[in-house]
Amino acid sequence: MSRTPEALLAPRSARSGRTNYELYSWLFMRISGIILVFLVLGHLFIMNILDGGVQRINFAFVAGRWASPFWQVWDLTQLWLAMLHGGNGLRTIINDYAENDRVRLWLKSLLYISVIFIVLLGTLVIFTFDPSIA
Repeated sequence: MSRTPEALLAPRSARSGRTNYELYSWLFMRISGIILVFLVLGHLFIMNILDGGVQRINFAFVAGRWASPFWQVWDLTQLWLAMLHGGNGLRTIINDYAENDRVRLWLKSLLYISVIFIVLLGTLVIFTFDPSIA
């Protein structure tokens, strides 16, 4: 009895237009995670140990810190990587656990909108911060 169901046919040689999005997403998670470890630990070390602890953090402290382009780039990189890393992780969780296509679409839409909103708002705050309003 010789059967060859269609599911057991020879694999396709061409990828038929598929992309490596999930591979790049996986790589991004690993690389951004390593970079975030250094950024966050550096942030905590500088804020809590070198600069005298959290009791010193106030409006003037932030104004002085963001007067330097180095700290603006540091905080911006930390914001962007953290939001994209977390958003990518939540996208993976939604893909894994949302079984209904409509629910998956809505959840991912809300996720993308919130990530874009927070990244844009945070970037705007970092670069338009005006220390003279205090």
